[in-house]
Amino acid sequence: MTSIASSDAGPLTVEPLSERNVSRIPLVLPHERVFPIQIGSELFKLSGASLSSDAPSYFSQYFVCQLEVAKDRGDESNSSIRTLYIDRDPAVFRDISLHLQGYHVQPRDGEHFVRLFSDAQFYSLPRLISQLYEESIFISIGHREFQIPREIFKDPGNSPNYFSLGFAAFFSRPDDLFPGLDREGLIRPPSILPPSVPKRSAETFAELLHFLRGYPIRIRDEMHRQDLLSDARYFHFKGLEQRLIPHSLSYNQATRRDEIVLRLENIQKSGISVYISNHSPLSGFVQYARPYVDEKPAELIIEIGGETTKIHFSGGNSRAEFFRDTKARVAKLLELVSSKLNFPQTNQSHSQLASLGNSLLKEDLVRVALEPESAIILDGKDYLEDFINAAASESSGGEYPRKRRRVDGDSGDEEWVIKTGQWRLRIQEAPNGKGVECILVAAKLDAMSSQLPRNMSRGFLGS
Repeated sequence: MTSIASSDAGPLTVEPLSERNVSRIPLVLPHERVFPIQIGSELFKLSGASLSSDAPSYFSQYFVCQLEVAKDRGDESNSSIRTLYIDRDPAVFRDISLHLQGYHVQPRDGEHFVRLFSDAQFYSLPRLISQLYEESIFISIGHREFQIPREIFKDPGNSPNYFSLGFAAFFSRPDDLFPGLDREGLIRPPSILPPSVPKRSAETFAELLHFLRGYPIRIRDEMHRQDLLSDARYFHFKGLEQRLIPHSLSYNQATRRDEIVLRLENIQKSGISVYISNHSPLSGFVQYARPYVDEKPAELIIEIGGETTKIHFSGGNSRAEFFRDTKARVAKLLELVSSKLNFPQTNQSHSQLASLGNSLLKEDLVRVALEPESAIILDGKDYLEDFINAAASESSGGEYPRKRRRVDGDSGDEEWVIKTGQWRLRIQEAPNGKGVECILVAAKLDAMSSQLPRNMSRGFLGS
């Protein structure tokens, strides 16, 4: 053994080159013989050991045939071995020859990578192909080149993605890198351009990589968030997308439950679950855990905006009507909630809730509850005072205020357009005692009782 002095880690022991070490290289070609290869205008002479180190290959097969022909002729001298001529770039082969001699060759950029990979495929060098497949991904995005370590994509939430499905699939077929082309008699492989995505933003992608490396996400404004989300979806980073969507996580001391607020359009089927109370088997609430991100579910509060909700107050009942895409989304959500329920002794309960989503698409309305804890802004004013006055009037036997009376039982009808609302989804026993129902409990509402506040908020064009 040979010792080399080292001031930091003590002496390093290196095993000297010996016949035992050399024998680890398969004996495809005689290790001690030198074989000539002409690449373009440059002549390379490589030992049999070097050529055997990454075999079987185009080189090893060629020279094995040469040796067999020479042996049949009874001439095994070096002059009997013909030079292999290949019209390729000698600069690229210079790096390949270093690889064959045992050096680690690392691509410098995207162009160098595809040239190495293309020639490694053309020469059928399995070990170099495998090594290049494990190297960083080189890709140009928005005319800026990125070198992306593959371990960034090992998170199951972000894989498979654009790169593993596209880039890696293309550069991982040693048997068919050039589909449709016959390798037999192929003079040279077709030219390959470095992978590029010219129509995406380099700055946005750099931020996505920054987040994928584990740094905290900081959103400057809503436009910035939409840019990040758009590219996260384009590159199929599902886990990162869930971290980027608007959400709020908090702990509610009153209910002693974690809560998550999400927009209706961002809810994923796989994140929905239902909590059923141990004390009342026909009551519970809907929970949600962001796929790939949250380890445990929290009580779900859905946010619905865009003025796509209208509450009808009639006969002491309040029901919500939904419009446009929101109607179909709420229907699908209620169907999904029903599928998550498991009442072994109340099949009728399950079937009743299961039909709720379908009935919503048939113009039926969803029952809603406005509670004293519901934060309501009506026509731009705080609605909390009406609830307080209502409670005071009820205790004194006086008449209810107008708005509160309509909500709680007056025959007069009223409608509110909800600009934005946040709702809990409560599972409870149906009023008729037959089965269960899912109702929306208002957490916070921004509502209008007429067109006046909407018109007052309008602005003139160009002003």
